[in-house]
Amino acid sequence: MHKNAYLGLGLVIAVLLALPFILPNSYYMDLAIRMAINAIIVIGLNLLIGFAGQISLGHAGFLGIGAYASAVLPTHFGFHPLLAMAAGAAATAVIAGVVAKPIFKLKGNYLAMATLGLGIIINIALRNEAQWTGGPDGMAVPAFALFGIELSSDKQWYWVVAALLVISVWASLNIIDSPFGRALRALHGSEVASQVVGVNIVRYKVSIFVLSAVFASIMGSITAHYIGFVTPNFADFFHSIELVTMVVVGGMASVFGSIVGAVLLTALPQALATFEGWETVVFGSVLMLCMIFLPKGLVPTLAAKFGKGD
Repeated sequence: MHKNAYLGLGLVIAVLLALPFILPNSYYMDLAIRMAINAIIVIGLNLLIGFAGQISLGHAGFLGIGAYASAVLPTHFGFHPLLAMAAGAAATAVIAGVVAKPIFKLKGNYLAMATLGLGIIINIALRNEAQWTGGPDGMAVPAFALFGIELSSDKQWYWVVAALLVISVWASLNIIDSPFGRALRALHGSEVASQVVGVNIVRYKVSIFVLSAVFASIMGSITAHYIGFVTPNFADFFHSIELVTMVVVGGMASVFGSIVGAVLLTALPQALATFEGWETVVFGSVLMLCMIFLPKGLVPTLAAKFGKGD
């Protein structure tokens, strides 16, 4: 990682360490936890959209798989929560790997529609398999225990999610600077040129799709245990659009932009709580204005203005 990446990672760690001591009450602690969870998901999605240039409009489906794995497997089959989380991530990786190869033969609008269809299929399956998932009403999720300690307080969850966020940022920055990351950027620039220099574009597309899906699945499990209840809304279309909007607003091909986008758009619905029903309009407006005035996203635009890279 180059100097700016280390500085950015250091700033993230400093903010995460300071927040528990300055947040005034449990409401803001809960909001910080949700921001961190969304940031991790968006970092994985940004690797796919921003760095590899591949769209996904059904990513919330993978979030739903992880969430329901952590609900269904311990409840119906007696799995330990950590094992259920791992099983959900493995199932997500298999599903993403199986569907990615045919999906990524498509381009442009066709690719977007295919990923949208995948997310809708997962959502419908979660709603219809009521004997296992509770159907549209959802189901309770057993408590999560780590090293014999049951995570119950907001502060316990905060430190777990904060640690995962730091690990995700560090891992993503290293992936980007690795040969794998350079191949992704080449793929984004030109698939034809990438093939000419020997990049196996199908393998890299599938690999990054699987990796971003696993990010979402693991955080779906974490969210399910944190909230204690899951519904098919975890995997609905609007949630997928929220995640893509966070990528675009924060900045495509920017790890720290992913965090900024997640923070801003997680806080926005809370700020609009008194205007019930307008969240969709505001999200659409934010995305439209961002594409017009900040086409590269907030962080890359500011970084370019002040002469600093991500």
